[in-house]
Amino acid sequence: MEKKRVLITGAAGFLGSHLSDRFIKEGFHVIGMDNLITGDLRNIEHLFKLPQFEFYHHDVSKFIHIPGSLDYILHFASPASPIDYLKIPIQTLKVGSLGTHNCLGLALAKNAKILVASTSEVYGDPLVHPQTEEYWGNVNPVGPRGVYDEAKRFQEAITMAYHTFHKVETRIVRIFNTYGPRMRLNDGRALPAFIGQALRGEDLTVFGDGSQTRSFCYVDDLVEGIYRLLMSDHAEPVNIGNPDEISLKAFAEEIIKLTGTEQKIVHKPLPTDDPKQRQPDISKAKSLLGWEPKVHRADGLKITYEYFKNLPKEELYKQPKEFQKK
Repeated sequence: MEKKRVLITGAAGFLGSHLSDRFIKEGFHVIGMDNLITGDLRNIEHLFKLPQFEFYHHDVSKFIHIPGSLDYILHFASPASPIDYLKIPIQTLKVGSLGTHNCLGLALAKNAKILVASTSEVYGDPLVHPQTEEYWGNVNPVGPRGVYDEAKRFQEAITMAYHTFHKVETRIVRIFNTYGPRMRLNDGRALPAFIGQALRGEDLTVFGDGSQTRSFCYVDDLVEGIYRLLMSDHAEPVNIGNPDEISLKAFAEEIIKLTGTEQKIVHKPLPTDDPKQRQPDISKAKSLLGWEPKVHRADGLKITYEYFKNLPKEELYKQPKEFQKK
């Protein structure tokens, strides 16, 4: 029997690479696509020897052509950390709009089911806690984070338009904070930033007073939720994340304890429009998909710390990428 074929955009990124692994394991033929602006081929180099994996170095914001049949598309191409999307705001907007439009057009042409990666950032700095899928959000469209937040909100809107107008089989996952091996140490997010600082012997930087909260989901749990959502028949957005909420100050203290370092916590001013609270309501994922996270934060953090600890020394001091303005 011929293998089902899936296109994964952003395949060389943190989540895209783990999804590529999962779909290979499930017996699919995986077509990875990435322009490598924030992705890294090292994340998927172990797949290149496999006949059931192929890779296109391509920008999804431009026309996409995939020869042959296609059963599924997972659209995960996008900068996802503030350090990236604040430096490349226009590319971020383009991949969320033009890139999503191209992927949806391909899904229509190939009669493929498509899942798009949205984010808890569509809720902005939420006035409702925890966040349910019915909450419309509190987003500043012209603030520095607006390029990412509004790209994702547009992405959801055009996805639903293709679903209702063209009858394309669409799925929307709203991803909350996720962590695990293959995250970039210098991507600006709390977990890799804290571990990187601890490994370099630096004090841990907490923005504001550290009372703002996040809810961290281990990557294997997230991938399981995404897989179940893709295979479901639910077209409305679904939150996938871990509802175990923690303040960033308490989280920094957990990292200090985990790494056995003697660092202190230092405070810096809170960035503009930084969300004060972030916690998913996962009632829908539980009832529709039978999904909830299984990996406890303590266990996931140990695995992630081991991954970072074993990176080459130069990775610890690597500066974030400089991008071309486009």
